[in-house]
Amino acid sequence: MTLFPSSSSSSLFLVFFLALLAGTSSSAHLLSENFYCRKCPQVFSAVKSVVEDAVAKEARLGASILRLFFHDCFIDGCDGSLLLDDTSTFKGEKTAAANNNSVRGFEVIDAIKSKVEALCPGVVSCADILAIASRDAVVILGGPFWDVKLGRRDSRTANFTAANTGVIPAPTSNLSTLISNFKSHGLDVKDLVALSGSHTIGQARCTSFRGHIYNDTDIDPSFAKLRQKNCPRQNGTGDNNLAPLDLQTPTHFENNYYKNLINKKGLLHSDQELFNGGSTDSLVKAYSQNNKAFASDFVTGMIKMGNILPLTGSKGEIRKNCRRVN
Repeated sequence: MTLFPSSSSSSLFLVFFLALLAGTSSSAHLLSENFYCRKCPQVFSAVKSVVEDAVAKEARLGASILRLFFHDCFIDGCDGSLLLDDTSTFKGEKTAAANNNSVRGFEVIDAIKSKVEALCPGVVSCADILAIASRDAVVILGGPFWDVKLGRRDSRTANFTAANTGVIPAPTSNLSTLISNFKSHGLDVKDLVALSGSHTIGQARCTSFRGHIYNDTDIDPSFAKLRQKNCPRQNGTGDNNLAPLDLQTPTHFENNYYKNLINKKGLLHSDQELFNGGSTDSLVKAYSQNNKAFASDFVTGMIKMGNILPLTGSKGEIRKNCRRVN
């Protein structure tokens, strides 16, 4: 990942970072928990019912929906750009390195959009649907509830280049890179550690953790051997084989993720970096001992992340179909 600017580009990076912070603060204050109270009060029950059905059929989809929100917000803000399909004249973000053959759950968002459009045509954005669905996925899997701030509009563009060049943290990232990356999105170290706790649910592909289980030393040997059984050393062999991000309870949202890290059983290199003799060790310990503290800080982080560069007012549009612009 190229997150640290060279001396020749430091001024440009500073301008971008200040613009990001300004955009976050100036637009985010327009978001409201009550945005749809009059316009579409049924939106919450509509979203929840679809997410419940999807997760009941496949628990992993809860994590997949949450991940869609992360990957959307980290590229130019929470604007639904990740949901856009490629066309002959448009390059979306789905095939970028961080997303290709990896992000999933789009059909759930499609189903929600169809249901919401039937109730309130042209009112609820895909960006807001994704924000609500992410909250519901966490709650359905046993995690904390929070009131989602709403009022985002959908982008008419996507940014393949950003999604393809390290703006989304890679699973091979070291701690300093992770900290810098989150800081560039207006998120602090506590947000980094708390939001990484989303890895208490879901699964990862062999290609994401192969290097960690074969090459790293900050990993429990028996755990490494366990994961090696379904993830061959050779690149291109078994790349899509899956393993749970949380060894103990991969379909229940709680703090076991942090207990795994203390026992050197983090699946990804970037996971274990949070507990490897660095500045975040104390937070990992705290969350491993206090699920309420983790849940509270996770909610804070989710709200902050949801505030990244939202399109509000007359910016963007309310898509009729989340996969294409109007």
